[in-house]
Amino acid sequence: MIDNEIIRLASDTSNLGLKNKYSHKITMRNTLCGDKITLEIISNGKIINSMKYETTACIYCDASASLLSQKIKNKSVKNLINDFNTLKKVSKERKIKIPNKYSEFRKLLNSDNFSRFKCIFLPFDAVIKALKL
Repeated sequence: MIDNEIIRLASDTSNLGLKNKYSHKITMRNTLCGDKITLEIISNGKIINSMKYETTACIYCDASASLLSQKIKNKSVKNLINDFNTLKKVSKERKIKIPNKYSEFRKLLNSDNFSRFKCIFLPFDAVIKALKL
């Protein structure tokens, strides 16, 4: 059964919907399950100003995209790759703790959702590819 917190995260549509205003745009698919995400990111190359997204995906990808779109606003592009790599390590090595600045992802990145990690990380992978990190 899907946790109510994941449903709440996926229900936050504040950054859902493409505006056709972007400095970086990408569409990616999860080859395992067919999830699809399109991102529009506005960035000056150093700071991410905003991220809008649209998905045809499962609730885990939707929740991750919604949360990520809020968390990366005004973040340094340079630090994103390190942050994302740390989060991926959390998914592989359960001993590593999620950094406090990404604590909201604890509900998604737990052993109950291990089989859905590709879905959860699709928005992260799309940001990395869009920004060519």
